[in-house]
Amino acid sequence: MIGIGTIVNVAAIIVGGLIGLLFKGGLKEHYQEAIVKSLGLCTMFIGAAGALPGLLRVENGVLASAPIRDTLGMILSMALGTLIGEWLDFDGRMERLGAWLKAKASRGEDSQFIQGFVTASLTVCIGAMAIVGSIQDGLSHDPSTLFTKSILDFLIIIIFASTYGKGAIFSALPVGVLQGGVTLCAGLLAPVFSPAVISNLSFLGSILIFCVGVNLAFGSKFRVANMLPALVLGAAYTALL
Repeated sequence: MIGIGTIVNVAAIIVGGLIGLLFKGGLKEHYQEAIVKSLGLCTMFIGAAGALPGLLRVENGVLASAPIRDTLGMILSMALGTLIGEWLDFDGRMERLGAWLKAKASRGEDSQFIQGFVTASLTVCIGAMAIVGSIQDGLSHDPSTLFTKSILDFLIIIIFASTYGKGAIFSALPVGVLQGGVTLCAGLLAPVFSPAVISNLSFLGSILIFCVGVNLAFGSKFRVANMLPALVLGAAYTALL
């Protein structure tokens, strides 16, 4: 069923938020940090597991590297895609949007509610897993990435809801709209894309997911949003071949 990944993700946010309300007052900072780092480690392994099949092959019972054209495609897509992303500065635009929204939120009477909604929404909506997972769900009917994201969001929203209150729960609304929209668009494009293009999108997406895990575990090391154009270039490269 197309869209099941988004449905599960929305449900996970709502349930996580309700549980978080039971811990109102906030989890201690060292607990939050430990949870986020453990989630980052899990995300790194998930990303690596998805990327390795694109780099390795089993030929006659022996593990071998992928054809040079596949490796070349990965390098070109990531390098040029990141160059384009840095030029357009997707990551910076998202950060400025978040800063603007938070500034607006602090002016309202119910700033705690709005702050929780804004902070949680920016965390669970904007990122490689949301985009990549939705594309995979729409193109290949594979919701596994969104299921994984649902677990991460479930735990993250518990933290936010315990700190900011019920506003964090309403981040389920933009998640449903954004991921549902991307999934539907990808589903419409599915007949146009070959299995090779879909496979390459999943491969490059897994690399980005690995980067998300690194950021969670070790702090911001990669500007992952600026790498998203690599997905477009990777699909074009594979289609041309």
